[in-house]
Amino acid sequence: YLRQHLPDHLIPTHITTHHQLPLTPNGKIDKRALSRFAAPPAEEGGRTAGTPLEEIVCALFAEVLDLAEPPSAEADFFTLGGHSLLAAKLANRLSSALDAPLGLPDVFRRPTPARLAEQLAELTGRGAAPAPPAVAGPRPERLPLSFAQQRLWLVNGLEAGGTAYNVPLSVRLEGPLDPAALRAAVRDVMERHEPLRTRITVLDGEPCQLVDPVGAAPFEVRDIAPDAVEPELTAAAGHVFDLAAEAPLRVTLLRTGPESAVLLVLLHHIATDGQSLGPLFADLSAAYTARLAGRSPDPAPIPLAYADHALWQRSALTGPVLDGQLAYWRRALAELPQELGLVHDRPRPPAAGGRGGAVAVDFGADLGRRISGLARAERCTPFMVVQAALAATLTRLGAGTDIPLGSPVAGRAHHGLAGLVGFFVNTLVLRTDTSGDPEFRALLRRVRDTDLDAFAHQDAPFDLVLEAVNPQRSLARHPLFQVCLAVENGPAPTPDFPGVRSGPVVPVATGAVKFDLEFLLHTGGADGGPDGLVGTVLYSDDVFERASVERITGMLRRTLEQAVEAPELRLSRLDPMSARDRHRVLHEWTGVTAPVDERPLTERFEEQARIRPDAVAVVFGEDHLTYGRLDTEANRLAHHLRDTSGLGRGDLAGILVDRSL
Repeated sequence: YLRQHLPDHLIPTHITTHHQLPLTPNGKIDKRALSRFAAPPAEEGGRTAGTPLEEIVCALFAEVLDLAEPPSAEADFFTLGGHSLLAAKLANRLSSALDAPLGLPDVFRRPTPARLAEQLAELTGRGAAPAPPAVAGPRPERLPLSFAQQRLWLVNGLEAGGTAYNVPLSVRLEGPLDPAALRAAVRDVMERHEPLRTRITVLDGEPCQLVDPVGAAPFEVRDIAPDAVEPELTAAAGHVFDLAAEAPLRVTLLRTGPESAVLLVLLHHIATDGQSLGPLFADLSAAYTARLAGRSPDPAPIPLAYADHALWQRSALTGPVLDGQLAYWRRALAELPQELGLVHDRPRPPAAGGRGGAVAVDFGADLGRRISGLARAERCTPFMVVQAALAATLTRLGAGTDIPLGSPVAGRAHHGLAGLVGFFVNTLVLRTDTSGDPEFRALLRRVRDTDLDAFAHQDAPFDLVLEAVNPQRSLARHPLFQVCLAVENGPAPTPDFPGVRSGPVVPVATGAVKFDLEFLLHTGGADGGPDGLVGTVLYSDDVFERASVERITGMLRRTLEQAVEAPELRLSRLDPMSARDRHRVLHEWTGVTAPVDERPLTERFEEQARIRPDAVAVVFGEDHLTYGRLDTEANRLAHHLRDTSGLGRGDLAGILVDRSL
């Protein structure tokens, strides 16, 4: 396994020279021999080497983290630069190599090679086995959708004619670009990645994938004026895909001069996700480079196709495996609030409009570094720090102490899926308990424990979780959560076309939204540097105004700044309000001051009854009472209570009456 998957310099020398690793017929390490591997070998060169099992884990640490050499057995994965996506990759590598059911939570709870080796020895010792991996194999006559595709296909049918699930990506290019080579490169990428040429058809009432042979690339070149770029991008990004009749990809080159252009790559979400952008633009760059040189690209073969993943899901996520996952979600989401109690700017309409705006986010390099520092200190991820801060901010804004946030997960746990373009994402509901006014550090640990349990059950498709939990449904809001948080790692990809200067890949705003609020953030600076936290907050026009979302975003930043500086602060001590807002509330909104009448309310009322007996005092629907009439009725009730109940002046009484005059 090590020889197949690792470069020679990462393979531990004393394993290859002093140990014969017995392999099973499918090339995996024989679990029956692992008890021998767990015993320390003899001293070598005056020191005791780690156990062979530790050496295997160290080697895979180096591969996943792209280290020059394996780390020590006591090195911490997250201190070395690991994050949640890399932790999932490491868990999959170890599970695949050693045929043991290691999961993402194990990496978080045992983040060193030594502790992971102990866990692996325990798992293999009791004969535990992981779920069968996805493998390439024969295809049935009807190719089913993956669970993610099926969910999106259903939503797309409900929102026919909409663009909420369009993914428009633009890149600015400067230099001599060859449109013919680029057209051929687009065709090459479509040939390599089947989802880019897959239509969704319905046979006997069931949706299925129809992978078309490679035809002409959906590529268009248009010459436009430089000041027409934005409207042209917006218009092109508004294309409505017919998933049954066309490929979910359109590429448009907008030339603004002899050596300047903007490239728009428009995909439907059913064919892509955030983790697809890296391989998509890397393969496009490699194919363009080859076509420019007059040859066909020769990329490394892809071990699995997207169809293999869909077939694996349909076969593996059934029976006791799926039942156990859904049972967890029923418990985790029991008695979840039907709607987040966040105060809106306007009443929610009967049906969501699906339109909104975007607010740019740039929290700066310094705050990004401190978020990462707190995450390392608390053995969690920057995502968890941001999640805790967002939950704290929403609580301070009156949303309550039970804060459900939606969050996408990559869904690429199996080896061989990393280089694929396709829609693998699943959505988790991460429930944060902010009750009891905890310290931020304690809240972060709550978030960490909740998230790790959720990640361990991330294979359950969201639509099946929705059926299992069965909340009240409404066309007005998203079920289970209305606020979504995503934190991607690293800067946006950048194409590499020979002789052409390329900007980063940036999304094109379309005005389509799916949730009340969606925080789309990624680590790294706006300038492409390694530090920072930048992105966009999308908001629904149904319930929010832009100024309110800008204020919420500013509050999140101030909560983060205070939390990373003093994580021992309780939530009630975190002050997300800006100095400007505080001045507005305490001074500008307080109105004109006036002398306070110290007389009791009853005396002031009786004075009005004497001097303004015909003025209206009470309105109830179409009826009203004047001050004089109200004074008479109040006296009549007081006499009645005195005569029938023995109450006198100054006594207290509770009165139960229907609402009326």
